[in-house]
Amino acid sequence: MKKTVLCAALCLSALTVKAQSDPVVMTVNGVDVTRSEFEYSFNKNNTDGVIDKKNVDEYADLYAVYKMKVAAALDAKLDTLTSFKNEFATYRDQQVLPTMTTDEEVLSEARKAYDRAKEQIGPKGLILPAHIFLRLSTKATAEEQRVVAQRADSIWQAIQQGADFAELCKKVSQDRRSAANGGQLAWIAPNQVFPEFEEAAYALQTGEVSRPVLAPDGYHIILMKDRKQLEPFEELKDNIVRSFEQQGIREAIARQKIQSVAACGQMTAEQYMTRRADSLGAVDTEMKYLIQEYHDGLLVYEISNRHVWEKAAKDEAGLDAWFRAHKKDYTFSEPRFKGIAYHVKDQADVKAVKRCVKGLPFGQWADVLRSTFNPDSIIRIRVEQGLFKPGDSRLVDHKIFRTALDQPIEVNKDYPIDAVYGKKLKKPEDYTDVRSQVVEDYQQALEQQWVAALRQRYDVKIYKDTLKTVNQH
Repeated sequence: MKKTVLCAALCLSALTVKAQSDPVVMTVNGVDVTRSEFEYSFNKNNTDGVIDKKNVDEYADLYAVYKMKVAAALDAKLDTLTSFKNEFATYRDQQVLPTMTTDEEVLSEARKAYDRAKEQIGPKGLILPAHIFLRLSTKATAEEQRVVAQRADSIWQAIQQGADFAELCKKVSQDRRSAANGGQLAWIAPNQVFPEFEEAAYALQTGEVSRPVLAPDGYHIILMKDRKQLEPFEELKDNIVRSFEQQGIREAIARQKIQSVAACGQMTAEQYMTRRADSLGAVDTEMKYLIQEYHDGLLVYEISNRHVWEKAAKDEAGLDAWFRAHKKDYTFSEPRFKGIAYHVKDQADVKAVKRCVKGLPFGQWADVLRSTFNPDSIIRIRVEQGLFKPGDSRLVDHKIFRTALDQPIEVNKDYPIDAVYGKKLKKPEDYTDVRSQVVEDYQQALEQQWVAALRQRYDVKIYKDTLKTVNQH
């Protein structure tokens, strides 16, 4: 009994110490935010390179809003979406997988690879050949085969009479990659090249040249540059490990472990990775908060998209209403031409184009012109549609803005007749004329409305005394 009471007291004491060392900065919707979590986010987002740095009090309010958005996303059960689960798992695993493999395990895999290579190479060792190559197709006629064989024999005879192998190779070899280096190839092990090439090459001593060797790809005249046995593992270890690291060996080993756990049926791969991430977070607060940042950030992105970003971008009626209510806020720094600059073959089409789009909404012009004048492979007109400012189009500059008159318009010989149609605007006439600005302003308005609603919905408590100790303890 005394032992049980003592254990309980010790546990309570440990919890008290932890609470004192990492006090709560704020509570949002009943969820505590500790000082260490707040400091992680504050310090990460207020580095020297940040333009709009915040002080602790300013950031606390922003972080509280962020946490309210997380709460809203959880209430909307966005964390149960398959798309969210998959994306979060990808981010989390990128952090967790490298921690599941030790240097000793990587070294062990390197040793295994070395042993396999050594067994494959065997007593024959490695060779460093150079070759002069003459290509011969497997579909070559008897006459073509005779010509190439005769040429290969002539080259070999020249080498026997003292011609320099490397210089001759640069002139006649059809393996251009190796020819520039005197025909030298990489170190070769058994079973890496055509058997005909391997048999002839391994029969040579260093410095010897083979007769022309016919392989499936053509004739090879081989010079043996060097031979050796595979170096000891200790000499090659670093290179093998470096190569394995570049190929993602740590992740491969980790995934093998996960598959083994899942194969035992004790837990799924996802359950194992969740447990692994929790275990890492228990001893590494940086890792804990980074993974939490991924989790919460994905949720906030998704719910913000629904309430603000994508909602504003797709709400055409809302954008139009916003523009009409704030029309005085949108101006042009200089006049614009809202219309088309077009080029036709026939003078009659100049008026036909204007009649075609007259009275139609500007957004429909392109489709109507395409279906009327260019319905198939026969192109009657070339059209540029848009909101032109001075300098965007030489044709518009000439005919509408009456500028750059000393600079001639380049004439298209296939469409020699130029024309414009539309209207000159001193200020925007609807939201599409300044769409990007309207979308941005509308998003800000939706954001403000949403945050106000979140403040009404969720209880937030910020502990000012604790906040004063941020980065001061």
